Amino acid sequence: MIRGKRGESMKRIEFHDRERETKGIMDILNSEPSLITFVYGPINSGKTTLITHLIGQLSEVYVPFYINLRGRFITDYEDFLNVLFEIDEGDVIDNISEYAQSLLKDLKILSGIPIPVNLFEQIFEKKDKSKDMFKYIERFFVEISKKRVPVLIIDELQVIGDMKIDGILVYKLFNFFVRLTKELHLAHIFVITSDSLFIEQVYSEAMLEGRCRYLLVDDFDYETTTTFLDGHGFTVDENALAWEYCGGKPVCLVELVNTKQSSGSIVEMSGRMLREEVSRLIFMLARNIERKSDIIEMLSIFASVEAVEYSDSMDLDLLSFLVKQNILFLDPVERTIKPQSRLNLSAIREVVKNA
Repeated sequence: MIRGKRGESMKRIEFHDRERETKGIMDILNSEPSLITFVYGPINSGKTTLITHLIGQLSEVYVPFYINLRGRFITDYEDFLNVLFEIDEGDVIDNISEYAQSLLKDLKILSGIPIPVNLFEQIFEKKDKSKDMFKYIERFFVEISKKRVPVLIIDELQVIGDMKIDGILVYKLFNFFVRLTKELHLAHIFVITSDSLFIEQVYSEAMLEGRCRYLLVDDFDYETTTTFLDGHGFTVDENALAWEYCGGKPVCLVELVNTKQSSGSIVEMSGRMLREEVSRLIFMLARNIERKSDIIEMLSIFASVEAVEYSDSMDLDLLSFLVKQNILFLDPVERTIKPQSRLNLSAIREVVKNA
């Protein structure tokens, strides 16, 4: 149970719907590994929630390795290795085959790839660390795949996008992912990110054409939103208010549900969330005063529309800045641009109107 603002207990919000996305992922898992899967969508659209829910539902046929880089301070190779691997401080082990087989009995959901401490130290001491790291993971997955299917999931991979270790690490990583999927059909690889420009950059520079697929996890549509809110006792008028302010943004809807459960005012909470978003935009403009007019000009596109097609005439640097600020969202498949949420859209329109 969790507690509301006034101390009363509230129900934990349950996982809701996502039938289309769930089916898409299960269809991938039920086929031979062949492509890298990008799971993408606006910020806080429920990507991580979807994946972690599915991980908990997987049968013992699969061995999921879920590595979340969100909030991890990664500045060098040692940081990355410490996140990627789950170090086994037990006995000294040199036979990867025996080690992998000994783990199979108890392997469930892992937050890193298991590795004996002595092998980890050997990799860290090497000059070309990435080569030895990939060699170990491949051999480990080969052994695991003899009885179960490895599923490697990396959340917020863009965190290491600029890290250089004998070249850009992320491109070496994706070339290795191609080997695990398209070449060896050894493991399913899922990369989760809200940074669609990161996907675009990696796709072009790591030459991923024909080597990856995309799965969009967007905000809820209107029908799903109202069904979700109906389940928490919202009235028709409250549904309309929630949609007007939040659209189908799950994290925003949960905030309103929690407010209702704690007998708070949905109207007041909606207004507060909008004011906070407006303030965020105003402060962003103040911090970037030299670019303010250009930012306002780009945001003005959404004064009368909710989404536009990407055009080569757009200022890509400015667009990239607004995407990284979690103000705009670029869909790399549909090549459309829209605010990250309906709340963002309303705040953009208010700021532009008063600029």
